Amino acid sequence: MTYVAVSGLSHTGLVRDSNEDSLVIGPWTLCGTQTETPQTLVFPLGTPLVVAVADGLGGHPGGELASGLVVRQLARAGPSLDGEQAIRDVLDASNRMLYQAAAGNPELTTMGTTVAGIVVIPDRLVAFNVGDSRVYRAAADGLKQVSVDDRPSVRGLLSGHVVTQTLGGHDKYAAIDAHLTSRPLPTDGCLLVCSDGLTDAVPTTVLAQILHDHQDGRAAFELCKAAIETGGPDNITLAVVQVAGPDEPPQAPDE
Repeated sequence: MTYVAVSGLSHTGLVRDSNEDSLVIGPWTLCGTQTETPQTLVFPLGTPLVVAVADGLGGHPGGELASGLVVRQLARAGPSLDGEQAIRDVLDASNRMLYQAAAGNPELTTMGTTVAGIVVIPDRLVAFNVGDSRVYRAAADGLKQVSVDDRPSVRGLLSGHVVTQTLGGHDKYAAIDAHLTSRPLPTDGCLLVCSDGLTDAVPTTVLAQILHDHQDGRAAFELCKAAIETGGPDNITLAVVQVAGPDEPPQAPDE
């Protein structure tokens, strides 16, 4: 039997007062809180498995609420996400849900979140994102970004944390066009799903080296440690996903 092992954690960082990130791994969610060590869950390959990070919009009200609502929606819908259209539908529904939650409540107007993740299906993997949270594929040929950043691309523009597309985030409803990529199920290497609290703080070369050296719970620990060592300027949330066959059982953290 083939298994999927997911090691995830979420850390407030060293600067922010609160954690506005949320994480979903199958039916399990982690919302607005912090884990000191990676949590590793192992699932048999079969029922669609969703793994995603939502990063509540900083500078907007209700970021923690927005990210939590979205990952809980993904957790509920997870077993039914058997293809690209189903994933697109749940993201559209999540977007509408945030506007509905903010309706009539001035304190929540413009609350929103980014989201990035994968759905593991027996014969393939679908990556998705809205915003600038990311999905990477780490394999023998190096680290490659699978997701598509929704950030300004004008040459010379200092975009900072400007994001051109989010779930919610506006005072009036705005539709989304989620990025989806489908590919054969990988049988080597691993995948990384993370918020920009990791990727803005840690160079891609360092991410690649850590994922070359570790592809399990230790990788999650070392990635978070690397972001903290840069000063931890933002919330850090990530999941490392490994597909393993019966002859190579998934590994738990070894720190």
